[in-house]
Amino acid sequence: MDAQGRGRADDIDPADQWVLNPNTGEYELRLPPSGAQSGVPRPRRGSPPAATRTRSAPGRDRAAPARDRDAPGRDREDPGPDVPGPRRRRAEPPEPLPGRRRGRNRPPKKSKAKKIVLWTGGTMALVLVAVSGAAYAYLKHLEGNVQTEDVGGSAKDGFSKDEAFNILIIGTDKRTGAGNAGYGDKNSVGHADTNILLHVAKDRTNATAMSIPRDLIVDIPECRSKQEDGTEKVIKPSESVRFNTSLGQEGRNPGCTMDTVKAVTGITVDHFMMADFNAVKTLTTAVGGVDVCLAKDVDDADSHLKLSAGEHTIEGEQALAFVRTRHSFGNQGDLDRIKVQQQFVGSLMRKMSSSDTLTSPTKLVKLAEAATKALTVDTGIGSVSTLKDMALELKKVPPKNITFTTVPVIDNPAEKVHATVVPNPNTAPAVFDAIKNDVSFSAVKQKEKKEKAAVAARLKGSRSAASEIRVDIYNGGAQSGSAQETLNWLQNDEGVLKSSQLGNADTPLSKTTLEYSPDQADQARKLADLMGLSGSAMKPGKSEKNSQGLPAIVLTLGKDFKGAGVPLTAATKAPDVEKSTADKTVCAK
Repeated sequence: MDAQGRGRADDIDPADQWVLNPNTGEYELRLPPSGAQSGVPRPRRGSPPAATRTRSAPGRDRAAPARDRDAPGRDREDPGPDVPGPRRRRAEPPEPLPGRRRGRNRPPKKSKAKKIVLWTGGTMALVLVAVSGAAYAYLKHLEGNVQTEDVGGSAKDGFSKDEAFNILIIGTDKRTGAGNAGYGDKNSVGHADTNILLHVAKDRTNATAMSIPRDLIVDIPECRSKQEDGTEKVIKPSESVRFNTSLGQEGRNPGCTMDTVKAVTGITVDHFMMADFNAVKTLTTAVGGVDVCLAKDVDDADSHLKLSAGEHTIEGEQALAFVRTRHSFGNQGDLDRIKVQQQFVGSLMRKMSSSDTLTSPTKLVKLAEAATKALTVDTGIGSVSTLKDMALELKKVPPKNITFTTVPVIDNPAEKVHATVVPNPNTAPAVFDAIKNDVSFSAVKQKEKKEKAAVAARLKGSRSAASEIRVDIYNGGAQSGSAQETLNWLQNDEGVLKSSQLGNADTPLSKTTLEYSPDQADQARKLADLMGLSGSAMKPGKSEKNSQGLPAIVLTLGKDFKGAGVPLTAATKAPDVEKSTADKTVCAK
């Protein structure tokens, strides 16, 4: 393409328009100004813009064209107005007025067109596909590619940068798009074939990606699904069914899958992201392939994967075959395939966060196109600003502290021929509690030493008698009636007679808190002992006046409240489970 041809907007390579903003460290799309905006025609490639060859001087008509210093007839010995030294008197501009600095030539201001921010990398969200695929990138001008689905109250209305958050990443087995007709059941309604619950810690030092087996036997609660005509369909609950039927079956939407996760694990899911087979193919192609390792030769007739032992770079159809392969790994079951999928996701994360990808505008544009077209998300994160905020928060988590694990399971005892699994009653609750309590599964410091010491110190010191505790109790997210239940228990069983319950708190809390003034510390420590609260639940600050005008401790029962007399001490260490991290390469076997 010649230089003149590149002057037309529709001939411009999008990758040429991306520039690195040194202030933000992000790539931004710089749109060329139109003739109406700039007042000058666009220069041809290879020649400097007119603005860099023009000086305005007092008294000169700003509309008049400036003289090109390289124009015919100009003395090439003349260093030009920006170079110190003697100048030719001919056409010399007048000296600036006193007090005004002679500035260097500056290019015209950029067009006020909105800039487009791109995020990607090992700072990415996992974009899961029928089998588990990885990562996403958002471009403002591509937000129309992302489909949204309203799941009602199953998802939050927005996103908070100051809290931990949970995203359910769903890979469906729905066969859409060119080239997917030959995979499995072409008439599938789109079940939750692969599922990863991604928990991002409040302090952004770590994240946990917990896989949920599709053959996990669960009870699916009643859910509501909005239909295309705007009406709402109430779907009855189902007992002892496979987890993957929480989506698609009987018209269930991703909100039903989110509700099922909460029913099984007790973990509230904030948002969902969903993709199908095409995402694995398009994402891996966009980044130029993903590196994988095999411990043995694989020739799988079902997935059509044929690779020799060792390291390979795969993309497109071959990448999809890799994550779909089940009969060539481990015990040829879905649990072993999940491990391979987790290794694939970790590799894709490393590739997306590599300098080879992040410094290539061409790859970033392709990746943005592929990722946004692959995703369906809830309406709470469907806007550009919200997606950008979430992406930037995810970017803070280093790959070495992103841990992959799977819901601990055992064979379904109700089956003679084992085909499904159920949560392991001995180990699964501890995993769920660790995620709920924002405990890291990786070797990362949860808190700074000073902060940990300060929290621990809140429980050290004298305790008052229970009869001296003056406390006001609020319900801040616990089950209805919890405040009254706690009041009765404290007064009748524990002797905390100076207590009262004042209804619901203004703001719901995920965790129970105990606020007190410094002179009430001994009362607060005693109440923390009675309630089974950790030092992190204690909030030194101000007390409030009770109905008699006396200072009172404020006890707010959060969503973690389990009942009067049930200790609320949160787990501080994750259980020892089988896991891997996103920064390491593991050979599939």
